Amino acid sequence: MTHTLMVTKRDGRKEKINLDKIHRVIKWATENLKDVSASQIELKARIQFYDGIRTSDIHETLIKAAADLISKESPDYQYAAARLAIYHLRKKAYGEFTPPSLYDHVYKLVNMGKYDKHILADYSKEELDILDKYIDHERDMNFSYAAVKQLEGKYLVQNRVTGEIYESAQFLYILVSACLFANYDRDTRLDYVKRFYDAVSSFKISLPTPIMSGVRTPTRQFSSCVLIECDDSLDSINATASSIVKYVSQRAGIGINAGRIRALGSSIRGGEAFHTGCIPFYKHFQTAVKSCSQGGVRGGAATLFYPLWHLEVESLLVLKNNRGVEQNRVRHLDYGVQINKLMYERLIKNDVITLFSPSDVPGLYDAFFADQEEFERLYKLYEQDTTIRKEQVKAVDLFSLMLQERASTGRIYIQNVDHCNTHSPFDPKVAPVRQSNLCLEIALPTNPSNDINDPEGEIALCTLSAFNLGAIDSLDELENLADLAVRALDSLLDYQDYPLAAARRGSIGRRTLGIGVINFAYYLAKNGMRYSDGSANHLTHKTFEAIQYYLLKASNNLAKEFGACPWFDQTTYSKGILPIDTYKKNIDTFCQESLHLDWETLRENIKAHGLRNSTLSALMPSETSSQISNATNGIEPPRGHISIKASKDGILKQVVPEYERLKEQYELLWDMPSNEGYIKLVAIMQKFVDQAISSNTNYDPRRFPGEKVPMKQLMNDLLTAYKFGLKTLYYHNTRDGADDVQEDIHDSRLPELQDMTSDADDDCEGGGCKI
Repeated sequence: MTHTLMVTKRDGRKEKINLDKIHRVIKWATENLKDVSASQIELKARIQFYDGIRTSDIHETLIKAAADLISKESPDYQYAAARLAIYHLRKKAYGEFTPPSLYDHVYKLVNMGKYDKHILADYSKEELDILDKYIDHERDMNFSYAAVKQLEGKYLVQNRVTGEIYESAQFLYILVSACLFANYDRDTRLDYVKRFYDAVSSFKISLPTPIMSGVRTPTRQFSSCVLIECDDSLDSINATASSIVKYVSQRAGIGINAGRIRALGSSIRGGEAFHTGCIPFYKHFQTAVKSCSQGGVRGGAATLFYPLWHLEVESLLVLKNNRGVEQNRVRHLDYGVQINKLMYERLIKNDVITLFSPSDVPGLYDAFFADQEEFERLYKLYEQDTTIRKEQVKAVDLFSLMLQERASTGRIYIQNVDHCNTHSPFDPKVAPVRQSNLCLEIALPTNPSNDINDPEGEIALCTLSAFNLGAIDSLDELENLADLAVRALDSLLDYQDYPLAAARRGSIGRRTLGIGVINFAYYLAKNGMRYSDGSANHLTHKTFEAIQYYLLKASNNLAKEFGACPWFDQTTYSKGILPIDTYKKNIDTFCQESLHLDWETLRENIKAHGLRNSTLSALMPSETSSQISNATNGIEPPRGHISIKASKDGILKQVVPEYERLKEQYELLWDMPSNEGYIKLVAIMQKFVDQAISSNTNYDPRRFPGEKVPMKQLMNDLLTAYKFGLKTLYYHNTRDGADDVQEDIHDSRLPELQDMTSDADDDCEGGGCKI
């Protein structure tokens, strides 16, 4: 007598194995997909059936088999794997494939403590039933496999200890929308919820990790970026560390400005002791950043900023490298080096850079951000003062060290502090921008706190989102999308909690938003344009003009309804000054595209009614949120047609959008002959973007003699980025690792360097270069 194999169901029940049921699920998952075979998945799975095998194990084996079949030849396996994963996910969440009603789902999860109880207080059962009709659960089938795994790993409400999942994606989208518009008038809010739900669930608007994973839960902190400034005192250092812990535990990436901390050996308490310098305090901040894992959503991370002219800079530049010992390294932070025009001029003229401790040179540190002329006057004055402790380093040696460390670690970033203040929505005399954030796209004013309740302290928060350029058919669509995004994010500022008073002050006073883009590489490919050859310059100009124009218009309309942000008078917008007035005019040498929209009427409306938000735009990396939309990252070119992404679930393969139709149109990262075309596109974007841009430099050593990237090339790219007005540079990517990079510049190379940089000079008068 043959023994019939039994399977163990998800609820523990046993039943006879039904191979037909398995075949039906695979057939459903492969329906209407090109070059995808149900039998191939079954063959690949090679399931070894045994008595009592769990149905969930069978299903996971099938998912993995389909995912392993994803290739350039058969990219649609990413959708077969996704459908199988969605099926599995819903079974785990609901016990069956069909989701429950919205009201029943919300009621259950509120009572479990997983959803914020305000949802049931703010929305009646009748309203939730109406919203239920707006939900299209079929949209789950538009996800790629990488997207489903990211949703499962980071965004869906779950018990991260047991692995239990409580929701599927469409409930996430409708409830984020409902929460963001909960305070709107009851006659209009359901319409806004529906429109916003449609925009996010059809991938036209991309939401960042803190919003996707947090809105609808009892944890109410959704700002992606937190900028914390530290003063030169123990009280402020401790307040900074405490603030870091508060925010890193709530999913935020941290920017720390520690440039004021005095240098090693400085006098403290009137000469009673020598100062220990920056490194022990940087270690203190590193410990604070790594103290929390952010609930498994993402690890704590921070970028710490300091000026290039700091007396300890030569020790600070090497903090991340693998040489040295633990005592003189702080490897688990990233670093942003702050530079301005005077530093670049010293480089070009083969001059020296004089290093000071900020504590020894009154007014210099503040002028570095607020007033470039005053900085230069004070800097030269202090250089001549023989009573002030200082060191002088050849500019070329200091820049070479910085670029060497940037190349070898990839994570020494650049902030051009003068561009951050001259091409800024803030009046630098009143609200200077002194730092950026973790990913170098935020440029907001901050003020140090001397204790956790300091009424003068200001921690800057920025709430992010992005338009999916690949999902829009016309730039006119941006008007409606901008209105939805600005309204949703602006209401989030009032909806979220603020663990610290300094964060509430800045956030409610300035109401800063940072709306960017994803899928730019696909946008170029489908328009037949490339990064490197200038073909995309005019399209980029028109696109980012439309983005900034419609964002400003939306914020202006919101100001008419709810009033301008309280600190609007600290912005240049309040004087009628727009980004199109302050950008680096060098851009006009390679892009003469005229403006297409009615900026003058908008200018007058802003002067008359103000803006609800001090900032509207920032271009972020959007690494994981791009995957949810099956989009290419931010503004970056893909490294390959299939991207391999590591996650806690293993390796995920993601295929570029419309691979088969557009594979020849995509310009891949390592096919770009140089960084110049990309830098120019970023410069065009920066003309309109009112904050900053996460932009990278990329090097393939095989393109250079001896397979080493010459220092001359790194210098050239740095100066080109500065010349065209870039505010920040994020990663330095090297194709084959960073060990084989760099030959040094010696004095014999200086004439070559000066030749190379001469085309970066706007105007050289009296031997001085005006970059």
